[in-house]
Amino acid sequence: MLATAAYNEGENIEKTIKSVLAQTRLPEKWVIVSDGSQDATDEIVQKYAEQCEFIDLLRITRQPGRSFGSKVLALRSANGILKGIEFEFIGNLDADITLEPTYFEDLLNRFEMNSKLGIAGGFVHEKIGGEFRSRRFNRTYSVAHAAQLVRRECYEQFGGYAVLEYGGEDWHAQTSARMNGWEAEAFPGLPAFHHRRTGEADNLVRHKFRQGRMDHALGSGCFFETLKCLERIPEKPFFIGAIARLSGFSWSWIRRERKPVSKAFVAYMRSEQRRKLKAIFGRTRG
Repeated sequence: MLATAAYNEGENIEKTIKSVLAQTRLPEKWVIVSDGSQDATDEIVQKYAEQCEFIDLLRITRQPGRSFGSKVLALRSANGILKGIEFEFIGNLDADITLEPTYFEDLLNRFEMNSKLGIAGGFVHEKIGGEFRSRRFNRTYSVAHAAQLVRRECYEQFGGYAVLEYGGEDWHAQTSARMNGWEAEAFPGLPAFHHRRTGEADNLVRHKFRQGRMDHALGSGCFFETLKCLERIPEKPFFIGAIARLSGFSWSWIRRERKPVSKAFVAYMRSEQRRKLKAIFGRTRG
């Protein structure tokens, strides 16, 4: 089963649909939720829904503008269509992503080889200098929400994607999965081609500032957050994104904003961050 939330994706959604139709393993059902779109998104999706039995268009209305919380609400609204349908995996695919034809088949093979694998995806690639390249901060332990599959048992254990004001549902999902004994892994050899660079639909400074607030909301530690932002200084435009992200985190920390996650979640995530820091500094001393 596959779900996609699309807001004004008329420029990209047809490429995404054609990419799925070319897959060697097709979904039993693909629900594309038009999240209040005001462009040609609905017409494009409806055209393919009439041609393919497994594609359903679900339109919901809301106030205009991009919202990370509304994206997850849109995905959750697809659950009504899925009642009574048997499926072992639930997938999310963003409406501006294209994939190689064996992407989902390759992911399913990896699930078959590892019964503890709960969440899996590929590495997101974006256009740099006119050609697609792997994002600098792709990591095998961080599965991007853009094109991922989740084992149904794992998905139900952590309660599905959380509705978070500042985003981070993928981070929340994989941390929750690991808390329940599952593994989450991104595979470098499976590219997911992103046709709109992260933050491009929004003002860069506002986007990075929001990411900092997201990090605070999910319980990131101050020292870890500072190092993470310092590591991102080389990202273009230099310094601006890193400073904006750290500013967002600091703003939420100073205001003592409430975290929408449990204390157990924060404790587990910070223990993961400490392990990463030990590994980094251990390599440095070695």
